[in-house]
Amino acid sequence: MKGLFITFEGTEGCGKSTQIELLGKTLRVLGYRVHMLREPGGTPVGEEIRHTLKHSKANVAMTPETELLLVNASRAQLVRETIRPALAVGDVVLCDRFYDSTTAYQGHGRGLDLSLVKSVIDFAVGDTRPNLTLVLHVPPEISAERLLSRQSILPFIRDRMEEGDRNFFARVAKGYDAIAAAEPGRVHVVDGAGPIDIVCSRIWEQVQPVLPRVGRW
Repeated sequence: MKGLFITFEGTEGCGKSTQIELLGKTLRVLGYRVHMLREPGGTPVGEEIRHTLKHSKANVAMTPETELLLVNASRAQLVRETIRPALAVGDVVLCDRFYDSTTAYQGHGRGLDLSLVKSVIDFAVGDTRPNLTLVLHVPPEISAERLLSRQSILPFIRDRMEEGDRNFFARVAKGYDAIAAAEPGRVHVVDGAGPIDIVCSRIWEQVQPVLPRVGRW
């Protein structure tokens, strides 16, 4: 793998999307070829799955097992269609969520067996693993406040993944804590509270040391 693969993780409202955009712009100014992706989605097939998972009126009765398989179906397509080809030519890939989200949401949050979750993830991604994972952490009250603010924007777009209760999101947050503790070499927790530019600086402190692995153009 010639390129650099960085994933962003965290609970709802942690600021991932904003920070990915800022980091992507910075890296492009520095001369890197950058792909900014999201999960689920990122490919035509994946975007169809994303709609089914998050926005479809028909997904109300979706089971955790179905959720697990659909998320990883989208991921398998993204890995093979986009991520691997980009890394093979030395590009930088920034992804808004990857398999740690599945461990946190479907494993810890939904309560699925973690060994089963891992086996499905392994099948979907093979040996395609992030070089660096940044978990943006914000207190639960900030997460809830940002989520309410986002949901107040018209037109309202329903998102099934945002409909969990406080206990669900508390389990997700604990899941991310467990992931970070288990893989401290790859996973770094970043304080996502505070002004956007301060959070951006915190992220850059984690990203800059890994950039020499990738050539500049």
